[in-house]
Amino acid sequence: MQFPERFSNLPPYAFPRLRTLLDAHAPGGEVVHMTIGEPKHSFPQWVTDVIVENAAGFNSYPANDGTDELRQAIADWLHRRYGVSVDPQTRVMALNGTREGLYNAAMALCPETKNGQRPVILTPNPFYQVYMVAAISVGAEPVFVPATAATGFLPDYGALSAEVLNRVAIAYICSPANPQGAVASREYWADLIALAEQYDFRILADECYSEIYRDAPPAGALQIARDMGADPERVAVFHSLSKRSNLPGLRSGFVAGGPESIARIKLLRAYSGAPLPGPLQAAAARVWADEAHVDENRALYREKYALADAVMGGVQGYRGPEAGFFLWLPVDDGEAAALRLWRETGVRVLPGAYLAQGAPGQNPGEGYIRVAMVAAKDEMQRGLITLRDCLYG
Repeated sequence: MQFPERFSNLPPYAFPRLRTLLDAHAPGGEVVHMTIGEPKHSFPQWVTDVIVENAAGFNSYPANDGTDELRQAIADWLHRRYGVSVDPQTRVMALNGTREGLYNAAMALCPETKNGQRPVILTPNPFYQVYMVAAISVGAEPVFVPATAATGFLPDYGALSAEVLNRVAIAYICSPANPQGAVASREYWADLIALAEQYDFRILADECYSEIYRDAPPAGALQIARDMGADPERVAVFHSLSKRSNLPGLRSGFVAGGPESIARIKLLRAYSGAPLPGPLQAAAARVWADEAHVDENRALYREKYALADAVMGGVQGYRGPEAGFFLWLPVDDGEAAALRLWRETGVRVLPGAYLAQGAPGQNPGEGYIRVAMVAAKDEMQRGLITLRDCLYG
């Protein structure tokens, strides 16, 4: 029996790969998990109450595109947060987690050819791995563009040749960036949108970390596109309650974009998607409407930023994140550092190379480890001090 060749050379997903690296070795101390970006702060207690109040909805098939109430709550949030007005009927679709949307948007929006050639999908490098698999799934060529210290940890798509840019159908961009915590400025967004207008490609903006930041709220792609008068189909944005509201298990996110793009994504969803159950949609609508718990959550992360700066500030090359909840720490070799840290201390981190593509010596993540700041503050402090003393002492 034959299987599709296009997936045969995929690298192992990051976390199974990490288990292969570490699990044959005993931890060298009390285990501290700092690998997965799974928020651990409390979510609002009333979320459970809303689900219970709407539990009868489990007896019905859920609204495929999101209930009217949920889509209106999302549209209201976009207006409060970014000053952008979108029609909730035609420009918003609820998602069963943003990973679904980031993948299916490429399926729905990437053409078979671009200017008569195989299309290109751009992705930052390092990157969220669904971007690469989406490109491969639609038969596009994934082009990995380094997001390094030299480029402000964001990809410089404008530096690509005209030959490549003429083939670009979609560009993924994550801001605030996972794993580096860099934030795209208004100027960065304007330049990227202008490039997309010039070369006629779509931007899929992964903004899932937008509500966790130090100081000023990050700019959003939709608001900059609106201010520029760009084609409404030029940008689609993706948001989630996972990080904003500490609800990764609710699997609630959304995509917002131009009416034609959303119509195409909705059509694909009707055949292949898995909508969020009704009671969970009711809870999500309430959560998008509430900002008090988001302010409290952000305050906790600001305390963690200060803690990380205090513990790691003396480390050469340390750069505190502008936003998000990861540290991107420089080391000589990320795999060797992660293995040493585990064997000597029990602290578990992710080698940066597992989040990037490139041969040895050319992988922009191999000189880093990613450290998640999601644990309780005292546990995080213990883990960071142990890490610092082991790797940088």
